[in-house]
Amino acid sequence: MSIQYDVADLSLAPQGELKIEWAGQQMPVLATIKNRFKKEKPLKGITIAACLHVTSETANLMLALKEGGASVVLCASNPLSTQDMVAASLVKDFGIPTFAVHGENNKTYYQHLNQALDFNPQITMDDGGDLISLLHTKRKNLIKNIIGSSEETTTGVIRLKAMEKDKALKVPVLAVNESNTKHMFDNRYGTGQSTIDGIIRATNILLAGKTFVVGGYGWCGRGIASRARGMGAHVVVTEVDPVRALEALMDGFMVMKMDEAVKIGNIFVSATGDKHVITTTHLKKMKEGAVVANSGHFDVEIDMAGLEKLATKKRTLRPSLTEYTLSGKKVYVLGEGRLVNLAAAEGHPAEVMDMSFANQALAAEYFVDHKGKLDNKVYVLPKELDNNVASLKLKAMGVSYDRLTPEQKKYLSSWTEGT
Repeated sequence: MSIQYDVADLSLAPQGELKIEWAGQQMPVLATIKNRFKKEKPLKGITIAACLHVTSETANLMLALKEGGASVVLCASNPLSTQDMVAASLVKDFGIPTFAVHGENNKTYYQHLNQALDFNPQITMDDGGDLISLLHTKRKNLIKNIIGSSEETTTGVIRLKAMEKDKALKVPVLAVNESNTKHMFDNRYGTGQSTIDGIIRATNILLAGKTFVVGGYGWCGRGIASRARGMGAHVVVTEVDPVRALEALMDGFMVMKMDEAVKIGNIFVSATGDKHVITTTHLKKMKEGAVVANSGHFDVEIDMAGLEKLATKKRTLRPSLTEYTLSGKKVYVLGEGRLVNLAAAEGHPAEVMDMSFANQALAAEYFVDHKGKLDNKVYVLPKELDNNVASLKLKAMGVSYDRLTPEQKKYLSSWTEGT
């Protein structure tokens, strides 16, 4: 049977297969779910369209869903995050329709989203909300078939909650990002490590002794700030939330407005999920040689359009490193202002994505189990599923933990005992 696909080069498949195998060895929780899915086939007859970063970790999620009986199709959620060898292997070795080419232009990106939706899915998976947005705008005819949509990242959840608030959401959504075993680990430890990895791969600069400015102190910002400090950088945090600003201060970081931070920073990373965190006004105030990166989701956290207009000269010095000349001063942008950890590196470690994608697999099963019972709003996976993911991860790591005794459970549920 012929497979529909659009990938860069099928001859890359052998390299991709090895890459997928290696990642799979680091993902024991997803492997446990995959083995159960293989026996139970909870997704039999379901078509799933996934718009995710096309990486070796994502490939293992696709294989788990397929073992569960689902027909799956994959497209990229970011033009620069696709690993072409992985895309090739998914098509050639595993027969999974895949539409993703590293560096694809905007027109091709949306063409690929539409090609994924052409499979008429019952479940969609997003990393940023592009598929579900397309469903609600140009592909409304498909909404009647959707039993649920899951969302992987903070940016997408923000979009979906806005849709719910405006009563524009027409399908049930599971915000996988809101699971503790996702955002507390993927966002903090995954983003923290992979962002530093991306910056170093793109520039090969020394972080020790540099002033490192982090825009935003959510879970991603926390992780980036912590890892930058661990590399010897002097870390400054900018925030709009007074509680998070106070938390950053008491965690030992300098806190100030971005307008002030741009005067002293050597490296800037935005991780907010909002637009124009770093504006052209900020860029003009930066020191000579400042390095600027985005670790949010879309390429809007840095005002790239404004920078392109402002620059008198532009040069690509290294892969993922672009020099912009502004009135004689040079600033450097990484990964075209897109996700630096995926544009310049390989994204989060597989051990972290293990938990995130375990949640995605369980979300698909949850939609099937609750078909027709969910309202069109944003839900979070039940706590027992979240805790089960954590328990499986601890078991895989060889770690045991205490359990409440019957006496303790009774005490915690009682209001009659006190001092």
